[in-house]
Amino acid sequence: MPSLHKSVTACLLFLTIVLPLPALAQDKAVPASRTEMQLSFAPLVKQTAGAVVNVYAERVVQRTSPFAGDPFFEQFFGQRMPNRSEKQSSLGSGVIVSHNGLVVTNNHVIQGADDIKIALADGREFPCEVLLKDDSVDLAVLKIKAQEDFPVLAIGNSDAVEVGDLVLAIGNPFGVGQTVTSGIVSALARTQVTDGDVGFFIQTDASINPGNSGGALMNMKGELIGINTAIFSRGGGSNGIGFAIPANLVKVFLTAAEEGKKSFERPYVGATFQAVTSDVAEALGLKAARGALVVAVTRGSPADKAGLKPGEVVLAVNAIPVEHPDALSYRLTTVGLGGTAALTVAEGRQERQLELALGAAPETVPRDERLIDGRNPFAGTKVANLSPRIATELHLPSDKTGVVITDVVRGSPAARLGFQPGDIMVAINGAPVPSSKAMEALVADNPGFWRVEIERGGQRIRQFFR
Repeated sequence: MPSLHKSVTACLLFLTIVLPLPALAQDKAVPASRTEMQLSFAPLVKQTAGAVVNVYAERVVQRTSPFAGDPFFEQFFGQRMPNRSEKQSSLGSGVIVSHNGLVVTNNHVIQGADDIKIALADGREFPCEVLLKDDSVDLAVLKIKAQEDFPVLAIGNSDAVEVGDLVLAIGNPFGVGQTVTSGIVSALARTQVTDGDVGFFIQTDASINPGNSGGALMNMKGELIGINTAIFSRGGGSNGIGFAIPANLVKVFLTAAEEGKKSFERPYVGATFQAVTSDVAEALGLKAARGALVVAVTRGSPADKAGLKPGEVVLAVNAIPVEHPDALSYRLTTVGLGGTAALTVAEGRQERQLELALGAAPETVPRDERLIDGRNPFAGTKVANLSPRIATELHLPSDKTGVVITDVVRGSPAARLGFQPGDIMVAINGAPVPSSKAMEALVADNPGFWRVEIERGGQRIRQFFR
């Protein structure tokens, strides 16, 4: 065995001389001896584990009696079988990122909760309040209600992460207590992992299980590089494919919470993009099928002012390559509102640089939100005039116009018929719907027969109601 170690070391030295490692990897090395292979993560865990907490969320759910409304059972049993309310609990993890008690976790961990508590690694529990949450990025920031100096986990630079880097995942899987698992970064820029808008995840083979959500993915410097969010699993357990939201997005979200923002706004671009396939790359004369192809540009938008044109391909943001449209959205989001992004765009084999100013989506027309009532299929819907701002809030393409449903009252006729927030009203009984005021007038008459056309998810849906 000693001779084997020597031969491996010799080969490594030879490779280092002949093939120098990239600059980013020069301070990294594989174990070269038995002593190095016996190194332990314990000192790093002791230094950082105190900043990872358990998050307990409780919600009160009303359980309706299956016999409610039945005259027979109500006559004989009366109130002996009333509707019941019960508490549902969920368990996740979180990371303390400031000494005054700011905690970052996943939005799905605390979604719909009436009461949220966190438990430290030493067993102490504290109530907390929600400062900011967003389901599209699946992040939430909590504030511990206590005046203490809490341990923190420093936030690192997720752009410095490379495939093959050693990582630790800390959380509370299956509620068994704080657990540390190790692995490597398996891949970067993973897309279509969740139903949200984040299309840029760090993939790791460190074991992540239910209850780990909101916990820390940490590098060997003891820095937070991601918030563990999802797993790929057929049976509910870890299969060695876990995903984490990159720390650079967490930083932007945390800044919005510290500034007192009530919602998390993405930068408005005013352009639509699609992925570059191999056929598109060949047709455009590109060297590789990567980047974000510009499909359309809204007149007067930041993209229009920057000079971006349909048919061009965005290859990089601030010199960082863009693999696909989701990666472009992520890069622009991490630059943040008020910033400027340097875009590298290509038209054929010619490349040029553009400066894109990033701001909030404008409300180009007054939203004029109205609650529809009366005897019609739309009773219980809130509708508003579409603008880039409303479209951004509802996660719709920014170039959509007309009238959109922003909310549906639970239990209303519209809810029972299946109308949803984000549905765009196209026509009612053959008449177009140009504004929320016009829609209110259209439904004021009760024709007894309704022909409705809406757009949902880019598809036209036609329904008939009596």
